[in-house]
Amino acid sequence: MSLPNLQGRAAWIFQEDDFDIDLIVGIKNIKITDINELAAVTMTTYDDQFASAVRKGDLLVGGHNFGYGHPHYPAMRAMRHLGVAGVIAESFSPGFFRGEISMGFPLVTCPGIREITTRWDELQVDWEAGRVTNLANGRQLPFEPLSSVERGTLEAGGFIPYLKARLARQAAAPAATA
Repeated sequence: MSLPNLQGRAAWIFQEDDFDIDLIVGIKNIKITDINELAAVTMTTYDDQFASAVRKGDLLVGGHNFGYGHPHYPAMRAMRHLGVAGVIAESFSPGFFRGEISMGFPLVTCPGIREITTRWDELQVDWEAGRVTNLANGRQLPFEPLSSVERGTLEAGGFIPYLKARLARQAAAPAATA
């Protein structure tokens, strides 16, 4: 199994470092459980037309330590609901990175990504080549490879499916050798 390449527009570029993910929906909204209501307030502080402008497959671009703060999930749940397919950032907060990868959501650590990208540029993540290409200007950057567990988790669609498949393979292995 292999990861399908990501390709989509840079729907937003977070210029600030240490970006607190809760700000995507607003601190006062992180307890909203209705996904449609949550999606409606997503990014309104930054662009009140964001929810209507984003398309399935779009990507977010972030700075250093993207996802800083408490690892709350509403913001990225809302982004996934709106169609955002992944985040490419200079670096990630460790808790955010582990949490989103475990949900099967692609995160790409790519130093320099903000320098080569403007909003709405078409970006492509080529997992096999290990590079991000800005299709609008042709510029390319290498990204930090995922560990085998991180990659396997994304390929399986999340950590629970990854563990189930791993356990099934382990259970089948002794039977195949008997």
